[in-house]
Amino acid sequence: MRFVIALLLAISLAPAGLRAQGAEIPDVIRDQISAFQADDFAAAFDHASPTIKRLFGTPERFGRMVQNGYPMVYRPAEVRMLDQRDMGAARLQRVMIRDGAGRLHFLDYQMIPTDTGWQINGVQIVRDAQVGA
Repeated sequence: MRFVIALLLAISLAPAGLRAQGAEIPDVIRDQISAFQADDFAAAFDHASPTIKRLFGTPERFGRMVQNGYPMVYRPAEVRMLDQRDMGAARLQRVMIRDGAGRLHFLDYQMIPTDTGWQINGVQIVRDAQVGA
């Protein structure tokens, strides 16, 4: 009987273990991109880390920054999640985005764990020389 209880407990805790390893990171990124596509800057801002929220202050300022600095994120034609890698307590998620003109862009999303789950702490456009890194 103890074995069955231990097995059920292990199964019920497995999703939490996967979340801790970053399994839901792609969903967080996809949710933010979907919010941008709907011009829902408040929902997109919810996925930003506390540091990013302090830096931009309002969802509208954050949205303008993305529109101007990351147009491929604001209006992607295709989004594909690539590899993840550890970066101390944070994780990097490589994302390939095809923009409306068909150009490919590779971005590294820095994700940090918070009390409310993984949040986006920054996005870096990967230049051609870094793509294979």
